[in-house]
Amino acid sequence: MSTSGCKLATNLFNFPQYEGKCSFFEHGGSTALPQGLGWFILVGLGAIFALVPTFLIWFERRYGSASKDSENFSTAGRSIKAGLTACDIVAKWTWAATLLQSSNVAFKFGISGPFWYAAGATVQVLLFAVLAVEIKRKAPTIHTFLEIIRCRWGTTAHIIFTVYGFLTNIIVTAMLILGGAAVMEALSGVSVYAASFLIPAGVVIYTAVGGLKGTVVAEWLNVCVIYLALLIFMFQVYATHKDLGSIAKVYQSLRAVEVVHPVADNMGGSYVTMFSKSGIIFGIINIIGNFGTVFVDQSYWQGAIAAKPSATYRGYLLGGLCWFAIPFTFATTMGLGARALDLPLTIDEANQGLVPAALAVHLMGKGGAFLMTFQLFMAVTATACAEQMAVATIVAYDIYKPYINRNANGRKMIILQRIMVVVYAIISGVVSVILLKLNVSLGWVYLFMGIVIGSAVFPIAASLTWSKCSATAACISAIVTTPLAIMTWLITAAKLNDGKLNLDTTGQQYPMLAGNLVALVFSMILCIILSYISPQDFDWAELRNIPVIESDPNSDPNSFEGEDSPEALNHVIRFTWATGGSLTLLLLILWPLLALPAKVFSQSYFTLWVMVALVWGIVASAVCIMLPVIEASDMVVAVLRGRRVSSLSNSTPQHSKENTSHIGLPTSTQARV
Repeated sequence: MSTSGCKLATNLFNFPQYEGKCSFFEHGGSTALPQGLGWFILVGLGAIFALVPTFLIWFERRYGSASKDSENFSTAGRSIKAGLTACDIVAKWTWAATLLQSSNVAFKFGISGPFWYAAGATVQVLLFAVLAVEIKRKAPTIHTFLEIIRCRWGTTAHIIFTVYGFLTNIIVTAMLILGGAAVMEALSGVSVYAASFLIPAGVVIYTAVGGLKGTVVAEWLNVCVIYLALLIFMFQVYATHKDLGSIAKVYQSLRAVEVVHPVADNMGGSYVTMFSKSGIIFGIINIIGNFGTVFVDQSYWQGAIAAKPSATYRGYLLGGLCWFAIPFTFATTMGLGARALDLPLTIDEANQGLVPAALAVHLMGKGGAFLMTFQLFMAVTATACAEQMAVATIVAYDIYKPYINRNANGRKMIILQRIMVVVYAIISGVVSVILLKLNVSLGWVYLFMGIVIGSAVFPIAASLTWSKCSATAACISAIVTTPLAIMTWLITAAKLNDGKLNLDTTGQQYPMLAGNLVALVFSMILCIILSYISPQDFDWAELRNIPVIESDPNSDPNSFEGEDSPEALNHVIRFTWATGGSLTLLLLILWPLLALPAKVFSQSYFTLWVMVALVWGIVASAVCIMLPVIEASDMVVAVLRGRRVSSLSNSTPQHSKENTSHIGLPTSTQARV
């Protein structure tokens, strides 16, 4: 890394800021970390964090109740508790973009950026809690959400939405690697192409060995590192560092910077106001795009499938609220800190996600560079393992089992899934290299994702919540709306740029906003209209005919009592709708409206705002680090006493190996298009 031409000085307001026309990350200069350390992070730490969850899985199988059959491999025994479920959500929703793009929009738009990133991507998880409960109520034996599609709407719909599922997995994985590889190269000099292959390779071992349970355990370890790094950076910026070190100093520095670099379309050009036109547009795109990457991503469904019935709504609601702290607290720290120092970052560097990396180097030198790289590596690998498991499960249960080998047994399914984990790691590296060769940035892909997958959101959600939604409506609304959204996006870009189409013009906010809106909203409207014209009267009981391959007592809802019983879930679903809806209203409507009267924040109002972010970060860190440990205390006590932990359910399983003959679903469920 080189900052030649850059000099840290004090401006006329006597605040430290860089001066000179320069770039923080100049090609050809030295890097903050030696290249060998970068390779160690990718290879050495990757190996260490592969061995730790592998050992924990062995330990759980040795002293716990976990089995080695295909059901446990694909669903983690459907017995994950609320704390680990929440960590699972936090881990798989903490992409490279969560850390990098959130800081980028904070750097560009000010305090509105972190808020709209966090709020706009939290509500989807809160609302998905409804689907998580519905899975346990209506389809307790599924392995993928696509099994619901096939049972309800038949083969044509199943194939269409399988394509959307794969497309979502590829987009999410590409974003992970693009951000991670760019920061790895900037901070350590490791080839961006080598990093593209080594990042997904680091999680192959424990994903292939431990299956879904392996990914969940590993994700908790990754989340611990992510939150600890967040706290360190947070205290550096707002408490200890000599150049910033207090909320008041950050505020005063931001007000000084806006005199020199005012924000276009922000009230008074200020970084400390929610009156931000660009921030609101980004927020809308963020909300729409992230519905697709939650509702159409198998990894979120498999998290609900893996959870205990009572852990579904608790885990998803808690996970959503804890995750909010990562982009909100982290970007309020790193993005605003970088802007307060006016770090000399180019637009391209910011779009690549290098804002927090630059501040980390400024704050802590090589230590900051290592911590930022390590935190990002944990974030990327946490989601990468979930995406690998999602793709492997779809291939096994939605391609191989129904269309290639209907009589496949559990052993064959596990072998296939393990092979696919390795294959997808290679494929994801290839896709990332292609995007890098095309000079596609993380920010561009992040804004674009909703255009191609947003049209599948409403039909997929309706498959488990609306009995009148028909196969014809679901399929037509998805496949018609996607090309319309792409056309809208390109036409808008051409209109605004005199017919010029390239990565810069198509990546602008208004074209992206138009395409995202059409994808989500038009698809929903079309699906509703067609369903009323030609409705389906689906009997939810048919979803219980989806078979398991091997014995799994936890797939039978009648085997549960108390808070996990069907009666309890019938009551909980109303609570989940009310809670998810209320929190969505609070985050998207009430909070922004309450902040608008403040206009350009005073120092006291900014202090309150930042204190909310800091406290939220501390509480979320404590919950995600400690709650899974507390919930696992029964196993620790049992091991110390020399006995095994009993299984979640001791009831006689209702679904056994004989169920495999029912993979040809009842003809009454095969509603064809």
